Amino acid sequence: MLVVADLHFEKGSAFAARGQMLPPYDTGETLRRLEAEVAALAPRTVVFLGDSFHDGRAEGRLAPRDAIRLADLARSRELIWVVGNHDADGPRSLPGEVAEDLDVAGLFLRHEPRPGGQTGEVAGHLHPCARVVARGRSVRRRCFVTDGERLLLPAFGAYAGGLSVRDVAFGGLFVRIPTIVALGADRAHVVAWTSVAGE
Repeated sequence: MLVVADLHFEKGSAFAARGQMLPPYDTGETLRRLEAEVAALAPRTVVFLGDSFHDGRAEGRLAPRDAIRLADLARSRELIWVVGNHDADGPRSLPGEVAEDLDVAGLFLRHEPRPGGQTGEVAGHLHPCARVVARGRSVRRRCFVTDGERLLLPAFGAYAGGLSVRDVAFGGLFVRIPTIVALGADRAHVVAWTSVAGE
């Protein structure tokens, strides 16, 4: 099973409709990343953990070639679209099952993390990022965050952005000091909490 969160398909077209011109390539790039992960891992199931679309009309703005690419992903595997705050109804014409949340072998997959300790929870929504300072240099990366009880996933979408793991929005979500796993160019890096700077 491959689980990805916060793809925000058609964020660029949503901004363009409001007069803020972003290059219209975010959906294509996000799909390229997704196809690469699927090719590398060959999952039987792909779970989209909410905010797969940037808004309720985004599915209708998908280029036909991008809708075909998503349908192609479903040909040899199951797609499950967990709904989020940006796409509360899920897709209407794309293949796959729509769910509020998912219980898989003791893991609870949902879009938005619930307050307090939640053993086994896997969630998105917060788009965690970490600014790591080492040897006088600083780099900001999307990251996974876990305390061994719950796991927060980074945003997968090309234009999804990120929120510092030091932000108050993360307060109270972890029962112990969390571990950060920052995404590098070709691998993930475990980062000590003490190495993460505020924004």
